[in-house]
Amino acid sequence: MKVTKLGGTCDIKDCPTIYSTDRGTLLVQGETPTDHGLQIPAHETLVEIPMELIQKAIRDNLI
Repeated sequence: MKVTKLGGTCDIKDCPTIYSTDRGTLLVQGETPTDHGLQIPAHETLVEIPMELIQKAIRDNLI
């Protein structure tokens, strides 16, 4: 899979970030919440990213 960084909230590697792939999908990097109370299947996960990252991606025409 080829991954391209679209944008993030800072310049270091441990901040919420959005990536595109050559599969036509998006990857998101963010915090893994534990207090959501949802039943998530073992093969899936939740990732929490700030709304400002989504807004920036849209504003900058990245997605």
